[in-house]
Amino acid sequence: MPETVITVQGSYDAFHPAERATVTVAVGFEGPDQAPVVARTTQGTAALVAGIVDRHDPERGPVTWWASDRIRVWSQRPFNDKGDQRPLVHHALTSTRAKFRDFEELARWVERAATYPGVRVDGIEWALTEATQAAAVGDVRARAVEEARTKAAAYAAALGLTELRCVALADPGMLGDQVHGGGGAGPVAYARAGGGEAAGGLVLTPEDIAVSATVDARFLAS
Repeated sequence: MPETVITVQGSYDAFHPAERATVTVAVGFEGPDQAPVVARTTQGTAALVAGIVDRHDPERGPVTWWASDRIRVWSQRPFNDKGDQRPLVHHALTSTRAKFRDFEELARWVERAATYPGVRVDGIEWALTEATQAAAVGDVRARAVEEARTKAAAYAAALGLTELRCVALADPGMLGDQVHGGGGAGPVAYARAGGGEAAGGLVLTPEDIAVSATVDARFLAS
């Protein structure tokens, strides 16, 4: 009996609570004279970094890693609403990132840092540890393959076919026939977060991180 080709796509999503949060904070000033602008930015950054260093411990935290970029200095002549060019304005800016494992301490630190002159909190990125991420990726990949096989078996059964064997397995779009659309290649992880003011101060509430995988699979059924 001729074999029937069955091509399917399998996917799986898993959700895990965030384990790390990387906050990005900018310190910057502007003014008519470059020297005081640079000095204020340098001093503000030093104070910010000192607070991070006091909390830094790669193993226990609350800060497990941090980095600060070199100061950026530039000048420009802005225009007013009439199109006239105004006097030169000097700018200085630094960007510092810190990874926290203690989210309550992160909330307290962000709340304090945001009150300093020239400080701007640019965002917080939530993530899993490398070990958790690797384990989660392996799990969703296996479950995506299982889902593809289950789907193919259901199609085969609907045709009255009982024997099924896989002849190809690939990331989305790599089987060459372009039968599926919209799938991303390989596993992905993403998260969003909310924040609000509570009676005791700022509260950060990260959503669970989704780890997803999608595969294309081709089976022969008979």
